[in-house]
Amino acid sequence: MKVELIAVTRYLRGNGTPEELIEHAGRACYRSEPRGKPGDFIRKRVAEGHESIIEHASATFDISGVSRACTHQLVRHRIASYSQESQRYVDMSSPEYVIPPTIAADPEALAGMERFMSSVAAQYKQLRERGIPKEDARFVLPNATATRIVVTMNFRSWRHFIKVRALDPHSQWEIRELANRILDELYKVAPNVFQDLIDERERQKQT
Repeated sequence: MKVELIAVTRYLRGNGTPEELIEHAGRACYRSEPRGKPGDFIRKRVAEGHESIIEHASATFDISGVSRACTHQLVRHRIASYSQESQRYVDMSSPEYVIPPTIAADPEALAGMERFMSSVAAQYKQLRERGIPKEDARFVLPNATATRIVVTMNFRSWRHFIKVRALDPHSQWEIRELANRILDELYKVAPNVFQDLIDERERQKQT
């Protein structure tokens, strides 16, 4: 799995940080709020649940090496923009695939999956050699097939995604790993927006 932050909202005044933009927007609502230490204003608003102000900032990730099973879950988060590798146009004669840890830990299960994926690749190739278009040959590809997707969400949507995919113990392992990697990257560029989620993750580790 590769998770790369490729774009984030810049504020065209000050140092150009997304948090400066968020505070600028927030102070349109709280003009009488006194200025304190940098970040205090944002952390207070987030704690109060006033998250509309963080919608002004967004981040874009280029994600690859994840399964179609993972992205099927990801695209259910609707306040977002997605651009995914197309199996209709990309030749998948040698598909990469994601192996769940439970299968990787079981030699017999792993061997069975590898045999299956080899047969999938062979069947796909046979279909293409018979003139079957890629958009139809792709029907033999399983959820394990690796894919690439570019995703943009505003910070409020990213917070929701992280809460339900990283912090919910019932979330599926692959999208949980993805959400945690995204949280780590977002924290680097907007620590005051995501500090409470980092703290919650640490609390969960200690319980």
